[in-house]
Amino acid sequence: MNDLLKKAIAECLGTFVLVFFACGVAALTGGSLVATALAFGLVIVAMAYSVGRISGCHINPAVSLGVLLAKKMTLKEFAVYVCAQLVGGFLGGLLFFGIAKMSGFELLGNACNGVIGGELNAGAIIGSLLLEVVLTFIFVYVILNVTDEKNQGVGKKAGIIIGLTLTLVHLVGIPLTGTSVNPARSITTAFADLIYNGSTVALSQVWIFIVAPLVGGALAALVFKLLHKEAE
Repeated sequence: MNDLLKKAIAECLGTFVLVFFACGVAALTGGSLVATALAFGLVIVAMAYSVGRISGCHINPAVSLGVLLAKKMTLKEFAVYVCAQLVGGFLGGLLFFGIAKMSGFELLGNACNGVIGGELNAGAIIGSLLLEVVLTFIFVYVILNVTDEKNQGVGKKAGIIIGLTLTLVHLVGIPLTGTSVNPARSITTAFADLIYNGSTVALSQVWIFIVAPLVGGALAALVFKLLHKEAE
């Protein structure tokens, strides 16, 4: 099997698991702070030690952008990764929320992202953008550092560190925006909400959770390159 195809399948599977389980926990618990944060972190740990050896376990376009800008992947690989992540996310979202809908189970939440406070005004939009940029910056910056081949002291602990970092950013972001830091996760749950609940609220705000994580990922790559260059 073609190497890039293997990576695409791995990214698709990893994002499927992320949305199905982590967003599923958010929906089942009404966005419970600890349960949801742990679910996202645990999924990353599980996938890092399974599909990670195939694709690097990005399962997030913002992470892939950071890796691209850090010159650790090609533009072609980036495009394939993002497409695979979106497909996996859609499959995970449609399957989980479809199962819940068909069984008549009443979910406590829809696991979508939304602006701080729920009202779409200038303050909420700016605050949400800034929050998501900061959270994504920290997350991607940690990833770039712990997966750097010159950081030999981390080794096999990288997956655990990344999972704990995602848990940390969720503990901050869940009460405010629901925590995106991942455009694929936000896009796919917004469409699932539209399909199964007929709501366009999440979809109308999803641009925030595309733009901010991508900016955060790009900034992380920039800072990583600057500091790493000085360190050399």
